[in-house]
Amino acid sequence: MPSSPADTLPVPTTEAGRAALAALVSDPSGALVAFDFDGTLAPIVADPRDSAPQPGIVEALAALASRLGTVAVITGRPAATVVRLGGLERVPGIVVLGHYGAERWTDGRVVAADPPPGVALVREELPALIDASGAPSGTWIEDKGRSLAVHTRRAEDPERALELLSGPLSALAERADLQVEPGRLVIELRPQGVDKGAALTSLVEERSARSVLFAGDDLGDLPAFAAVAALRGQGVPGLTVCSSSDEVTAVADAADLVVPGPAGLTDLLGRLTTRIRGLAG
Repeated sequence: MPSSPADTLPVPTTEAGRAALAALVSDPSGALVAFDFDGTLAPIVADPRDSAPQPGIVEALAALASRLGTVAVITGRPAATVVRLGGLERVPGIVVLGHYGAERWTDGRVVAADPPPGVALVREELPALIDASGAPSGTWIEDKGRSLAVHTRRAEDPERALELLSGPLSALAERADLQVEPGRLVIELRPQGVDKGAALTSLVEERSARSVLFAGDDLGDLPAFAAVAALRGQGVPGLTVCSSSDEVTAVADAADLVVPGPAGLTDLLGRLTTRIRGLAG
């Protein structure tokens, strides 16, 4: 994002995005802003257990939260894990929806239903499946409790590992009645019937939000982008923001506004806060 005065906002490429940004700034108390975590609020790292927020972004969220109706994080990770890794308890009133909306963290408490039985089946069979697939060393399993993800970023040939695993993982997911969720050098097997779009829509309705912004970086965020488009059709101005990367281009293609990764998003949040404060006097 080029250097400019602190309250200068980037211009979305779509008319709907420009209208939504204007609505958010003019009526911040009616706005709901929601974010993915990995790749959006936090840079992607080789081991997700080492994930940490972009420097300054939690402080930017906290400052913005004092001006907005709702600030939320919607992630495929367990809600409590993201709160701990991100230090998100520092953001006043934040809502964290984990496991694509199957879990909810607010005020230090997580509410969630039991995972479906297929998760236990996958947990039992996945190690042997990976061994039999011929995937290169460095391929590893992340057990998220309600889902399991197979990461290849640390493998000797990450793309080849994904290719070898795609078919067997799809077959296992079908037997377990789970859904396959592809991502940035990861394939996740998770429960059916939950996605970020449904989670975002439900939260917008719960909070009676008058405008909405969602920022994400990966394929699992596209349902939330679609939800924003659907909400526009219902009269709720909506803006989609891509935290861009070289690994996934489909999200940038679908977004109203593209920023250069978590650092660019940090800058955007700061500019939003400055503009809203300026208009409030």
